Amino acid sequence: MPRYATVPPQAELQRAADIINAGTKVPILVDRGALPARDEVTQLAETVAGPVVKALLGKAVLPDDSPYTTGCTGLLGTAPSEDALESCDTFLMIGTNFPYVEFLPKPGRAKTVQIDVDPARIGLRHPVEVGLVGDAKKVLQALLPLLRRKSDRSFLEQAQKNMKEWMQLQEKRGTRTDRPMKPEVATYILNKFLADDAIIACDCGTVTTWAARHVLIRGTMQWAVSGTLATMVEGIPYAIGAAVAYPNRQVVAVVGDGGFTMLMGELATVRKYNLPIKVMIIKNNALGEIKWEQLVMEGNPEYGIELQPIDFAQYAQACGIPGFTIDDPTKAEAVVREAFLQPGPALIQAVVDPNEPPLPGKITTQQAIKFAEALLKGEPDRFTIIKDVLGDRVREVV
Repeated sequence: MPRYATVPPQAELQRAADIINAGTKVPILVDRGALPARDEVTQLAETVAGPVVKALLGKAVLPDDSPYTTGCTGLLGTAPSEDALESCDTFLMIGTNFPYVEFLPKPGRAKTVQIDVDPARIGLRHPVEVGLVGDAKKVLQALLPLLRRKSDRSFLEQAQKNMKEWMQLQEKRGTRTDRPMKPEVATYILNKFLADDAIIACDCGTVTTWAARHVLIRGTMQWAVSGTLATMVEGIPYAIGAAVAYPNRQVVAVVGDGGFTMLMGELATVRKYNLPIKVMIIKNNALGEIKWEQLVMEGNPEYGIELQPIDFAQYAQACGIPGFTIDDPTKAEAVVREAFLQPGPALIQAVVDPNEPPLPGKITTQQAIKFAEALLKGEPDRFTIIKDVLGDRVREVV
């Protein structure tokens, strides 16, 4: 990438500050370009009284217990993040190439300021009034003195209230004891065993939703996933690279059974070099993301998504790695604890309900129509799916 000035001209900074100072509802979208700027993003959120919405690659910009974040956005994001972006009058984008424009404020609704090191990305995904080209940390350090602290905190306070309720809902989902075990339970349990500087590598698929919503960033954790959510099987290679690069840090791979079966041989690599990676496989015996895209996006019953069932715990043992299985939510924590106590690598297969829907934080009318069409066309598991969906909705209001 060509080198550009790290700080924009003062006149451009002032133009951006004027827009931000005039706004009353100012959410901030951050991505991996903002990762080195945690302190500045926190100060910005406090100054403008704006919630920080995270693209998936920016999940580690702020810890998930920060009072300033509403978590991720997009199909696997949170309802509070969508609410903030839908109701804003001013919008800040920092270090992001977030491609899913349907989740951004509608063009013309909000005046937008974008910060990016690459000028080609300014205005690429969303029209902007001011584009500030430069390193996010340095630009924010120059911009912050020009901003006035907003006395009206109601926009941030509403987002915080929404997020508190959302997190309570996620706790309910992550501590369910019904069987078959729900995938949320497996990823929620991980939080009890993650180090404050853990590196989490995540596959793409329905597993991404469960990990994005239920694995909570804290401390100096790092998060790795395919940015466009289109690359399956990257979780194990990312974890191997992280374990080699950071031998003194905990590395955890959260993967789906569809992705894992495409690169199973790399478990031998993990064993050969004794990389202390802990692997959790969300096993639903299906290409889950394809299944739900067929149902919700296309309105068709599932087709061609079944996987050949494999006992991954036995496979791990054949590779010389301790393998564990969890399928009972009441015993899952004890089994995961035993796996994480292993000094070297370990693998956990979490056998989960294949009919638990990875629904968006907020469902559009069109998605609901397509979903209903698929059920009416003869989706084989329609009654179980309907029961699960209705069960989730009841839990949301209880």
